[in-house]
Formats: sequence, C-alpha cells, structure tokens
Amino acid sequence: MRFLRIGDPGEERPVVFDGGQYYDLSGMTGDIDAAFLGWDGLRLTARAIEAGELPTIDIRDQRVGSPIARPGAVLCIGLNYAAHAAESEVDPPAEPVLFHKSPNTVVGPYDDIHIPRGSVKTDWEVELGVVIGRTARYLATPAEARSCIAGYVTSNDVSERAFQLGRPGGQWSKGKSCETFNPVGPWLVPADEIPDPQALAIRSWVNGEIRQDSKTSDMIFGVAEIILHLSQFLVLEPGDLVNTGTPEGVALSGRFDYLRDDDIVEIEISGLGRQRSRCRSA
Repeated sequence: MRFLRIGDPGEERPVVFDGGQYYDLSGMTGDIDAAFLGWDGLRLTARAIEAGELPTIDIRDQRVGSPIARPGAVLCIGLNYAAHAAESEVDPPAEPVLFHKSPNTVVGPYDDIHIPRGSVKTDWEVELGVVIGRTARYLATPAEARSCIAGYVTSNDVSERAFQLGRPGGQWSKGKSCETFNPVGPWLVPADEIPDPQALAIRSWVNGEIRQDSKTSDMIFGVAEIILHLSQFLVLEPGDLVNTGTPEGVALSGRFDYLRDDDIVEIEISGLGRQRSRCRSA
C-alpha cells in the first residue's frame, strides 16, 4: 500500500494506492493525521480494501500533497552519516544530535522550494523520514521502538546554512524552519512493507546532476536506535515526523553551488518514491 494526499494546500483528501488502483479514504478518515495513525488506520485500511469497502478515485491532474498532515513535531537528527560529518568538518557524534524544524515547513513532494529573502546558502538534504504511529516514551528495546513506527517517507531537510551556522550562538532551527523547507512524499509506505530501513538507496540530484548517492546502511545510528534514544528525552506522538540525517554530497561541502532561483532539486529513496521541486525566490 502507498498512502498519499491529493488536492490544493489545506484541502487535501486521503488516498491509498494498492493493487494498481487508487482508493478514496475520505469515508474512513478526514486525513492521514495523528488520529488516523494512532488508531492503527494503516492496518484497518488494508482490511477495508480486502473487504471491498473503499470506492476508487481518479487522481489525474491533481496536486499531490505531503502524505501526512501537518505533524505535531518535526524532529531531526544531525550528522548521522560519517561522511557528511566529515564534509561538515565536525567529528561523528557519540549520540544522536537532535534539532527541531517548524511543522509548517512540511509541503508536498512537487511543491516549490522558496529560497528565503537574503539567502545565499540554501542547501538540499535527502533523508529517510520516519512517521510515528503510536506514543513512544521511555522505550526499553529496539523492538519496542520499531513497534512505534507507522511507516516511512522520502524527506528533504532543506537548510539555509548562513542562517544555521553563520549567526551568533548557533541557530540550527533558524536555518531549518523557513517556509517550504521540508518537502515530504510522495507516499507514506507502511513499516511492514519496508523489511529493512537500513538497506535503502538514497540519492539527490540538482538540475539533473547527481549530488548524493548513498545507502541508509551508512547511518551512524539506525532507525530503531534513534527512536529508542529520543524516547528517553521526549514523548513521540502519532503523526510526528523524524528525519534521520543526510549522507554526503550537499552544498555545505564546498564541492557544489548552493541553490538558486529556478534550480530543480530531485530526491529519491528506493521503495519510497521520488520528489521534484523547483526553487523560487521568496
């Protein structure tokens, strides 16, 4: 199954793709949100499809939004690939580095990325996104952590490096929370359909030229370890999005130009779909 949301911003409706057919989920839920995920909506959708209870829908010519409604929290792990830490000129961390993005940065996989006013260092970051399906607090084992995951998404943790690193005191959230700075999707894929989240190809392109080409097996901290660790410090809730870090190949490395107006950014994770975003001056 592949879950998605279609329609204009703020008016998206929930859809599921399965067996070559799109089905309208509006009769089951108003959205793919915390409530839907928290009452095991992904599994119940599978039952509804098997029972023939869902009407089909034609999604041609419709905008594809983020596959999840605005999350309660967007939690991000920094420097989670050793090669990316090296190109950032820092040592690999001893434990997951956490920062937050504003939830209203989440947009659709084909929406424009707005380059902020005064920006000279807008950067791309393809990341495996983890969507939480049940409340996670003080988890004891990796197995418990895995049981709290609803599914996975392709996520672009867009960053403005001058805002993030060039301002007094270290301002990661300022450099991460500009509008449109987290395209997500096109799909939410249930966790049980991704047998090993540490065995996925993860890539990005700018204007058709490859920038990042890695595998999630290169993470310093794996998905289960990240969720287990975070649960010791905060409560993860259904619908929350966890971005798990980016591999090497970003503009911060100095090997590539930063993004400019009219650039095309594409990112892809195997099994989770591909995004295509055009950059526009805000």
